[in-house]
Amino acid sequence: MEASSPALAGTSPTASAMQPSSATLSSYGYLQFFWHYQDKSVIMEHYNYTGKLQGDRYRDGLRPEGIAFLVVCLLIVLENAVVLLAIWRNKKFHLPMYYLLGNLTLSDLLAGITYMANIIMSGPKTLQLTPLLWFLREGGVFITLAASVISLLAIAIERHVTMVTMRPYHGAKRGRMLALICASWALAAFLGVLPILGWNCIHRLDQCSTVLPLYAKSYILCCVSVFSAVLLAIVVLYARVFRIVRTNTQRQRLGLSSSMRKGLARKSQKYIALLKTVTIVLGVFIACWLPLFLLLLLDFFCPTRSCRLLFKADYFLGVAMVNSLLNPIIYTLTSKDMRRAILRLLCRPCLMTRDGQVKKIGMPFLECSFSKTEVPSQKLEAGAETTISSGNVVTGPSPIKSLYPKLLKP
Repeated sequence: MEASSPALAGTSPTASAMQPSSATLSSYGYLQFFWHYQDKSVIMEHYNYTGKLQGDRYRDGLRPEGIAFLVVCLLIVLENAVVLLAIWRNKKFHLPMYYLLGNLTLSDLLAGITYMANIIMSGPKTLQLTPLLWFLREGGVFITLAASVISLLAIAIERHVTMVTMRPYHGAKRGRMLALICASWALAAFLGVLPILGWNCIHRLDQCSTVLPLYAKSYILCCVSVFSAVLLAIVVLYARVFRIVRTNTQRQRLGLSSSMRKGLARKSQKYIALLKTVTIVLGVFIACWLPLFLLLLLDFFCPTRSCRLLFKADYFLGVAMVNSLLNPIIYTLTSKDMRRAILRLLCRPCLMTRDGQVKKIGMPFLECSFSKTEVPSQKLEAGAETTISSGNVVTGPSPIKSLYPKLLKP
């Protein structure tokens, strides 16, 4: 044993010198990993494998449907910019209760901008991109659309918490609003950057999505599952809000006089109108997003090149983008204060008098509404509250105080 020790000792430095250290291997692996992100041939390889290079789509310039989608995106940007500007310029909307509305509007505006950039960089320009730029192009659209969807969940959570705690809006609510906004963007960003951090299918072609050839099918299924869970949570939360309102309204009705019952009935009608608006918003959301969800599920289960429908994914994404186009319209049609603010912003000399009254030409826009029980515009005084529910804004006396008068007495 002693004789062999020197020999081993003599060969040990040579052997260690010939074998690279784990740190060297790790560094080489990272360099190889990021080198693939700069290799333009990766895009060609994946698009050719999935069959997306068949035809002339990636040879011609901007197609007519692409121009139509650009127009839709431009409308999305303009509409949401008007809503944001109306909120910013109107001091009545500078309250924590409007933070979630502004956040949803901002995410829709950014979704329109990122999708415009996506369209401009599509077609023949796709094959000129590096994988890094491709991930940034697709990730930008994904993050902003995810933030829009998750913002709807944040609004539903806020509505539910407000009804369960039976407290009107107050200054301490600012922290909860900001926390919901930060959480929505953090979750959207986390889901959006997973592919660029490694959850992709570069050089693993059999695991690739057909709709998004550099995304792994497992990642696509994960995102569809998350968004489906978000939608289910929104429906459950609003169902609970409706049940709370109905139960407490029935309890209050039993112990009130006839005159107070009439007042409570009016409050109940306002809540029913609010929930109708929620139903409209959720219905629009489902109608816009469900086709894309079903297409992505088909992408997961369908073998490569066997489902021609997957090559029409742009149309399904365009339908999903319509949700961001319709949200601002729903805001204006369900809030008289918001409609008045937009009228004042767009063309005050044309539609309003100097003392702030609406001219006849602007009355059709001001009076249109999904709800017949919308309360008149009024100042936010003590005891007044603005209710936001999935994009709906209704200003009026606090319905919580009406439903729970004894609990909220000072």
